[in-house]
Amino acid sequence: MKRFILLAAGLLAASSVLAGPRVELVTNLGTLQVELNEKAAPASVANFLRYVDDGSYNNSIFHRLIPGFVVQGGGFGVDQTALPSYEPVINESGNGLSNLTGTIAMARTQDPDSATRQFYINLSDNFSLDGGRKAGYTVFGKVVDGEQVLQRMAQVPTGMNIKLRARDVPEEDIILQQVRRLDNDGAAH
Repeated sequence: MKRFILLAAGLLAASSVLAGPRVELVTNLGTLQVELNEKAAPASVANFLRYVDDGSYNNSIFHRLIPGFVVQGGGFGVDQTALPSYEPVINESGNGLSNLTGTIAMARTQDPDSATRQFYINLSDNFSLDGGRKAGYTVFGKVVDGEQVLQRMAQVPTGMNIKLRARDVPEEDIILQQVRRLDNDGAAH
C-alpha cells in the first residue's frame, strides 16, 4: 500500500512538471483557465503569450460565436475596432493535436501562415479544422477550468453586425476583461 501511494504521488508530480503554462481568461460571463502545449505548438504558444504579456487581450471581445462550433476572439476591442497585431506565426496544425471540444486554436485567413492574435475555442469536436492534405488550424492548448462559461457563451444570441460586416456576432458583448498568466499554484502573475 505504501509503495502504491508513493507511485501515485510520483505520477502526480510528473504530471504537474509536464503541464504547460496556464492562462486565465476573465470574461463578463465568468472565468476560464487554459493550459497551453508548448511542446506541440511552440510558435503558437509563444505568440499567444506575447499578447497576454503585453496586455492587449484585456478589454477585447469575442466577436464571433457559432453555437456547436466555435467562439472566437482576441482581435477587436470593446469598441469593435481591430487591434494591432505582431507578425504572423507559422502554421503548426500538423502537431498531433485535434480541434476537440474545449481546445483553443489560432484563427487565420486562407493563408495557412497568417495567424496573429485571434484565437478560438472549440464548442464541439471540429475535425474538419484539423490538418490533413492541407494545413489546418493550429490547436495550442485546452480549457482546464470553466467549461460552464463556454456553455453560457453559447447561449448568447447572435446576428449581423454592420460595423464588423460580419454574421454570428454576439448581440450582447462577451468581453475578455483580463487575460493573465498563472503560476503553477494557480495564482496570477
